[in-house]
Amino acid sequence: MGTIVVLGTFDTKGIEHRFLAERIRDLGHEPLLVDGGGFGVPQIIADIPREQVAAEGGIDLAALQARGDRGEMVTAMAAAAATVVRRLYAQEKLVAIVSMGGSGGTAIGTAAMRGLPLGIPKVMVSTLASGNVAPYLDISDIVMIPAVADVAGLNAFTRAQFSRAAATVCTLVDTNIRLAAAGEGKETKPLIVASMFGNTTPCVERARSLLEAAGRDVVVFHATGTGGRTMEALIASGPVAGVLDVTTTEWADELVGGILGAGPTRLDAAARRGIPAVVAPGCLDMVNFGAPETISPAFAGRHFHRHNAQVTLMRTTPEECRDLGRILAHKVNASVGPVTVLLPLGGISMIAVPGQPFHDPAADDALFSAIRKWLSPGIPLVELDCAINDPAFAKACVERLLAG
Repeated sequence: MGTIVVLGTFDTKGIEHRFLAERIRDLGHEPLLVDGGGFGVPQIIADIPREQVAAEGGIDLAALQARGDRGEMVTAMAAAAATVVRRLYAQEKLVAIVSMGGSGGTAIGTAAMRGLPLGIPKVMVSTLASGNVAPYLDISDIVMIPAVADVAGLNAFTRAQFSRAAATVCTLVDTNIRLAAAGEGKETKPLIVASMFGNTTPCVERARSLLEAAGRDVVVFHATGTGGRTMEALIASGPVAGVLDVTTTEWADELVGGILGAGPTRLDAAARRGIPAVVAPGCLDMVNFGAPETISPAFAGRHFHRHNAQVTLMRTTPEECRDLGRILAHKVNASVGPVTVLLPLGGISMIAVPGQPFHDPAADDALFSAIRKWLSPGIPLVELDCAINDPAFAKACVERLLAG
């Protein structure tokens, strides 16, 4: 059985991490103490001391200590700890990781966790867990537990909180063991990944049913920036047999400045790997923002639609749609495998059809014309006189994807 890495800054929080390790051992698992601290004298003896962590990361620890820059130290040890944790995983010496800390400890702990595959238990007890944790989680499946009180000393409250953290990571490990014994997670059917938004849900749900009936497993990702990047990561490294990327809306946010962009590499993974793909301009009619009062004055006078209390949508203009069509075409043109682009001429989202708030024939025409202009001649382009959520569109997407 592998070990549970207990990573922390042992110069300031060694006693607390030793307590955590003891609770893990009490629950029948073997902890491995890894010191990611840099200053001060370690409070406990680590199984992998900070000197070894620094050396594996190519860091001159003495020079860092002499400069005395805490921010530089945290950044360096975060990278070094990630190197050590990846090595332990590659050597099958790690089944999970848990860490506790404030801002520095959270930065170090989550950096190491993000380097591990999805499904490996990752638990971070943090004083920052109630704020914006996106920079710490990124696209990883880290479980963040609010420390509530600072990770500073052992008392009736912190001992209970740290014991809960130990129980959490051990339960996740035990669950993985049971799943493996039952054969869960093993690939028995070809895996299809799909992108979906609320405004393309009927299309993707219909396509998923058809694909499952054809003997495929389908994993759907919500196109909210993080979802798109997670899907790209799975395509890049996982056992993916096909991609149903009919909700490319994250490119609208990336181009215009919305809050749900997925970065400039969105649409790259399937093209690079040559995995069969179907691509559509789903929801490129909308850019996502928060509540109305959070929207920049730079967008004053634009056409908005209140999706809910937290989400405000902005209609893309013909000029923006021309750029989006060109971007989509260029991304698809890079494909080294079979790919088809489908255009739903009757509407690219639930609210872009006639009678709905984002119906804009001029913007749609600009989008479709740009795709036609820039798409390589050798790539199939299928135009359907229906909306993206019509059953006929989902059926056409599935047929093209299965034809591979």
